[in-house]
Amino acid sequence: MEKIFERLMGIKTHGRDGTSVIEMGEEDSLFHEQVKALRSKFEYKVDMLKYRTVAVTSAIAGEGKTVLTANLAYHLAAGGRKKVLIIDVDFRKSDLARGLKISPLPGLSEYLSGSVTEKDILRNYFMPGLYVITAGTRVSNPGDLLTGEKFRSFLKRISGEFDIVILDSPPILPVADTLSLRDQVNGFIFVYRARMTPHIMFRQAANEIGEKNIIGVILNGVEPQNEQYYKRYYGKYYSKNTPITGD
Repeated sequence: MEKIFERLMGIKTHGRDGTSVIEMGEEDSLFHEQVKALRSKFEYKVDMLKYRTVAVTSAIAGEGKTVLTANLAYHLAAGGRKKVLIIDVDFRKSDLARGLKISPLPGLSEYLSGSVTEKDILRNYFMPGLYVITAGTRVSNPGDLLTGEKFRSFLKRISGEFDIVILDSPPILPVADTLSLRDQVNGFIFVYRARMTPHIMFRQAANEIGEKNIIGVILNGVEPQNEQYYKRYYGKYYSKNTPITGD
């Protein structure tokens, strides 16, 4: 397990949880600097490994995976070097559409059921180079959808149209849906929320997904010492009121 934590990719700080509304470009410079650092590590790793599809998951719900998935994708696209697609495959509890303040319909479940086309569900969001596919209507058999040939063919085909596809996938322990993705994505990023998730549960989830499939861990919920600490060392470069303008 210590070897997994050696793959730490980023640290998210001060107080967002998995139910927060995602505000792209919001005025929180410390948070966005942390995500930019994560982006740099993530981009270097996927380029080095030539990965095109990465799923973001966690052991349990509420660890912040959707917030981090969306903001990582935003900053990847904002850098101008990547055409990025986010796909919400959490059919049981999809938060991405609500967080991005977009309609959840039509989404992936509608496409997989055959009621809409791929063109109907692919949406450009916020800036050139950033695209979103929502989960769509909740279904009772998400595991079957993710293991079905239509989803497999769709993921394989659409990953060829983007530099990176990031899947916001369900947490590991409550349901088995994410395990269906093990042979369909290049790797997994784990979100681990400090002081919330028991370490034994993270260990169990990591064992279920397979340590060799984990390319990095995002440590979430780490509080900064205080604002004055950052102002002392970063001066004018750190300010709660500094606007974020893309990258």
